[in-house]
Amino acid sequence: MAPTPLRFLLDFISPYAYLAWTRLPALAARHGRTVEPVPVLLAGVLNATGNIGPAEVVPKRAYIFKQTFRIAHDLGVPFAPPPTHPFNPLLALRVTAAVEDVEARRRLVSALYASAWGGGKGAESTEAVRAAIQAAGLDAQALLAAAQTQEVKDRVRRNTEAAVAAGAFGVPTCLADGELFFGVDSLGHLEQFLRGEDPLTPADVERWRTLPASASRH
Repeated sequence: MAPTPLRFLLDFISPYAYLAWTRLPALAARHGRTVEPVPVLLAGVLNATGNIGPAEVVPKRAYIFKQTFRIAHDLGVPFAPPPTHPFNPLLALRVTAAVEDVEARRRLVSALYASAWGGGKGAESTEAVRAAIQAAGLDAQALLAAAQTQEVKDRVRRNTEAAVAAGAFGVPTCLADGELFFGVDSLGHLEQFLRGEDPLTPADVERWRTLPASASRH
């Protein structure tokens, strides 16, 4: 029986998700896994979990660019901000959700991330998204038309609801054999998990789950 694919929950709005994507396919391959990219709407995840986006906190927005620039430098990958940020990622998410073939979807994700964060023209306008689709070797006219259908719009919504149900609270999130790993900085922990070397035990998790609180901000 083939190993279960790693499910990568992504939104093109996140530079951290871009950086994680540059590493994840190779990481998965080292452990005989594949990656299934799952487009979700970060805003929907944040709304459902009572959270706000990092870029909505002014000092954090400034820090995010510095940190992600440094991470990209360490990884040796191209990095430049999109034309605007935050931007509306819905069209990019929907064309991604419209691609049934997982390998083709991976190519499209790479092309859209290159356009959004790798020095391209972004991933918001129809023109930029069309160019990314073509760069991935896919039918831009068909995918742009599919993105306007209720079926594909509902697919992104269901992906987002399923992500929240699985415990996701942001992106990038990787689901591996029922375990959740959040953030580009969790990829090392994901690799430990895939090697069967996760130091965390069920007893550790249960102790934290049942730990009482003695203070609250509210």
